[in-house]
Amino acid sequence: MSPFLRCSIILPVFLTAVLLPLKDAQGQDGIWGDALKGSGSYDDFEKPERCASCHVDIARQYEQAMMSRAYTHSWDEIEYFKLAVPHAEKDPKFKDAVDGCNGCHAPLAYIAGDIPPPRPYSGSRADESVSCDACHTITGSGEDPPYNYSFTIEPGRAKRGNREGVDSPHHLTIRHDFTMSTELCGTCHNEKNPFDVWVKSTQMEWQEGPYAADGVRCQDCHMPPARSRNSIMSKEYDDVAQHLFTGAHSPGRLAGAVEVAVYPDVREVVPGERIKITVACYNHKAGHKIPTGSVEERQLWLTVTAVDAEGKSYHLPVDKKGFDGEEYTISSNELAFQDMGYMLDDPEFEGLSRDALPYEGDRVFRMPYFDPEGRMTIAQWNTARLGTDYRIGPRETRMETYTWKLPDDLPLGTVRIVAEMQYRRLIKSVGEYLGVPDEEMKAEFINRAESSFDAVDY
Repeated sequence: MSPFLRCSIILPVFLTAVLLPLKDAQGQDGIWGDALKGSGSYDDFEKPERCASCHVDIARQYEQAMMSRAYTHSWDEIEYFKLAVPHAEKDPKFKDAVDGCNGCHAPLAYIAGDIPPPRPYSGSRADESVSCDACHTITGSGEDPPYNYSFTIEPGRAKRGNREGVDSPHHLTIRHDFTMSTELCGTCHNEKNPFDVWVKSTQMEWQEGPYAADGVRCQDCHMPPARSRNSIMSKEYDDVAQHLFTGAHSPGRLAGAVEVAVYPDVREVVPGERIKITVACYNHKAGHKIPTGSVEERQLWLTVTAVDAEGKSYHLPVDKKGFDGEEYTISSNELAFQDMGYMLDDPEFEGLSRDALPYEGDRVFRMPYFDPEGRMTIAQWNTARLGTDYRIGPRETRMETYTWKLPDDLPLGTVRIVAEMQYRRLIKSVGEYLGVPDEEMKAEFINRAESSFDAVDY
């Protein structure tokens, strides 16, 4: 067959494939994911202050939520501009992934092709982060499960939400099933990196858990319905979704997220003998695992101390269970995060304290991330594999034990046992080294429990 004839057969088929409109998982026309980059303009989207002129209460809620600061948030800025962008410049295989950070943190900038965007607070519309119009013009997802900004989007006069039959003088209002689905959340709260590793899986954790089976959605907790008005012109409704988006940055959401109970195996012990203390940790509040999201940089840890009759404290290290990778779930100050040295162009960089917690030997509920050289990393784009997942799943209870040989000279009397769970959004050694504000590294209270036994002399 001649080359000309072969081309005459193949070309129409090729053109047909190109000209057919893409369909997302809901059958909507559109593009998604990497194809969104540079596909539009900032001017396609309305500014949040335009929405705020009518949706006053919702706007005030949104302004205090992380959705409005997804791009301007200090740690995200530092991680992106100090680590991710320089890494992609040194190693171009990471460029698409690093550009893609903006697909969720600054979707308008990504769609406008403004990559990397100007620094936060420099006047760019990238500062709008995840704006009202970005969410309310999404039509579906091109992937199942949704991940990596796989949303299809149709900016314009039509705004999608959870109510039908609502008139607005400014825009069309469409009741849209996808807007009310967890898949909307999953387009950004699930993420796969260049190594084909799921580095975020919050919506998938929900999907696999008991809350999905019960029909309790992400929005039911993070956008709880309440009786209010959705605009200054609307009537009151019983089920207006509050745009609070409380999560890991909300002390109220964190407090009590895990229920803690502690008990000794006996009530009376002679100094010099052993006692076993058990702590039950029950995730009764979150529909996903704790911690979730940026698991590579987050810490949830349990500290157990004993306080004798004279007020002296004794830190109790957790008993080892012997599972593979357990060493990463017990607090240690060994060096880690050495891949930062390459990103920072510092060949002398030896690493940072892995956990930087007050005590070594505490149980840490985490899933470690490892770089291509097998070193623990906080760079999700540079994660080649995941370690053992020792987080606490929804409605799951983790049982931890602490075997303690009482000192021979322990004072007689009541010994209090205190179990306290705390949380950090960012490992302190990393944050301090990179100049992150202290607010991002402070220990947040989760829960506390006490019990006691008596030290006696038989």
